[in-house]
Amino acid sequence: MTNHVASFDEIKDEFDTYIGDIVYATMTTVDQKGRPRARVLIPVWESVDGLPLGWLATYRTPVKAAHLAGNPHSTFSYWTPRQNAVSIDTVATWVDDLETKRHVWDLYRRTSPQGAGYNLGNFWRDPEDPKLHVLRLEPWRVQVIRRGNLPGRLWYAPGKR
Repeated sequence: MTNHVASFDEIKDEFDTYIGDIVYATMTTVDQKGRPRARVLIPVWESVDGLPLGWLATYRTPVKAAHLAGNPHSTFSYWTPRQNAVSIDTVATWVDDLETKRHVWDLYRRTSPQGAGYNLGNFWRDPEDPKLHVLRLEPWRVQVIRRGNLPGRLWYAPGKR
């Protein structure tokens, strides 16, 4: 039986530790016919007012844009051979204002959580680069699994259960 937690703070340390260790997440979206598409990416995460919030610096590819236009729900899955895992169900929205892009650029530079992130300058010249797009990832469900502790601990955003 899954152990439900009332506050994200109850799982935040494991969330940060596992994501900082694993770094790469599989992002899954679905097309208009409900067919899934997965791709490996590196989102960054922060905690705002005690709630998780994710950001993804990315290219606005036709497939990703079409999938999210039809259904903004996406899932991010992290897994390590040590059998630690994090699954994050989100609602993704494109955000293009410069202030947000600068904030996300900084989160990637600092790595957030510690260990996750990279130099966005390897792909875009700066936050003003028109090819840089940002997805805001609002989690409504987060599951953290520690090796041997299936099915782990589960958090839902307020009002989303």
